[in-house]
Amino acid sequence: MTSDNPEPSSSTPAGGPPVVIGEAITLADLVAVAHRRRPAVLSAAARDRIVASREAVEAIAAAGDDAPAVYGVNTGFGALAETRISSADVAQLQKNLVRSHACGVGPDLSDAEVRAMIVLRAQVVAMGHSGVRPEVVDLLLGMLDAGVCPRIPAQGSVGASGDLAPLAHLALALMGEGQARLDGELMDAGAALKKAGLEPLELAAKEGIALINGTQYMTALGALALDRAQHLCTVADLAGAMSIEALKGSKKPFDERLMQVRPHPGQAAVAANLRSLLTQSEIMASHAHCGKVQDPYSLRCIPQVHGATRDALDWVAQTLTTELNSVTDNPTVFLERGEAALISGGNFHGQPVALAMDLAAIAVAELANISERRVEQLVNPALSTGLTPFLAADSGLDSGFMIAQVASASLVSENKVLCHPASVDSIPSSANREDHVSMGSIAARKLGQVVENVANSLAIELIVAAQGLDQRAPLKPAEGVRLAHAVLREVVPTLDGDRPLYRDFEAARRIVDDHSLVNRVAEAIGPLS
Repeated sequence: MTSDNPEPSSSTPAGGPPVVIGEAITLADLVAVAHRRRPAVLSAAARDRIVASREAVEAIAAAGDDAPAVYGVNTGFGALAETRISSADVAQLQKNLVRSHACGVGPDLSDAEVRAMIVLRAQVVAMGHSGVRPEVVDLLLGMLDAGVCPRIPAQGSVGASGDLAPLAHLALALMGEGQARLDGELMDAGAALKKAGLEPLELAAKEGIALINGTQYMTALGALALDRAQHLCTVADLAGAMSIEALKGSKKPFDERLMQVRPHPGQAAVAANLRSLLTQSEIMASHAHCGKVQDPYSLRCIPQVHGATRDALDWVAQTLTTELNSVTDNPTVFLERGEAALISGGNFHGQPVALAMDLAAIAVAELANISERRVEQLVNPALSTGLTPFLAADSGLDSGFMIAQVASASLVSENKVLCHPASVDSIPSSANREDHVSMGSIAARKLGQVVENVANSLAIELIVAAQGLDQRAPLKPAEGVRLAHAVLREVVPTLDGDRPLYRDFEAARRIVDDHSLVNRVAEAIGPLS
């Protein structure tokens, strides 16, 4: 679906302490394992829980045909839940389930996305309510350690009963079937496991359904996209500060007193960033007594717009953190006072994640929406007093950044289509037994594309704003803005005549994605929220 992104998205370095599966994990833990192959290990307490829950399933299997009907253990699935399965066929039932549900289509997920799914599937099972053998988790973690990534098509899930098709492709590889990548090479999954020194699983009672019920596809994709989106919030503040300086804007709207009388936390954080970035500016001092009363909203309202995005993404992060540490299996095994109960429910339904993904897409899209308006302010000669039309070196002969604004506008417009909520849709499946679904998988995939578009849009603003700063010389911007300009100029030279700009956009994207732009500015002026 997407290529692996090189950005160091977590503060934990590669090779740091292992993520402990079966204990509470964080979004940063997930991102570190997915992107930088931080190791993951199963806790001893979790192994004990897994063994205990497995004993409950074994008891049902041992009772044979005299055992009560338990969904997915000795019955069919979905609309076939009332079809009783012979005790002789319960293992074959699980294999058939995985094989029949592995029907995904579309582009393959990236290795990072697959690794995130493996982590989350192991985490669910390690909670001790799935009734599988410890060998299931051991193989999942063994695949992570060896770098075996099942081939998982991106499309085919409706988000309830969880992400069935994508997770079935994951489970298929555990059986040694389907395909997987090892060291970048696509091969039969069985061959990949053998090459990695791992043995495929022979699924036992309940293990197939335990591997494919749940929200691990949408949660994995959503968490990785959210991580990028939260970083882009800081990039957007930095780009906005550069545009303010290039347009001779004011920092008065970011006064802390204004933030205190409307105390949204995101708004306050953005204003604090802008105050840090805009301290002691020669450009700002040069127009301190001009007759301009107010800046356009795209400058003056940066804290309110960027801040609302931050607050929304914080809520999304809370929702996903809860989901990381939740049991989304069905049926679910409970052990109380030495007795076991297997309860069928709906924890696999992706509605909480679906709504969060839709909100995240809407929220992060606004960073590009307002960024494009700042680009327009910079290139439009009717709005950019003192700057050349389209920031061209020789306006008329040169078009400058005329089409850069068009490119940004196209990304913003595309996002408006992508931000239509997926979660408002539902199509019944399984003969109407599964009559309401979340479409959370689609919401997560759309979020990833929206984030990609926003990253490109902000890269465009950084380049355009840097050109505007060049034209304000010899006046110097504030130190934070000056440093950002200097870092960008290491990879993107000043536009002194028309040239193809796509390479410049790619270069700016690289210093956004690898965090070097923000990190180098923060090292000099202090942390940015």
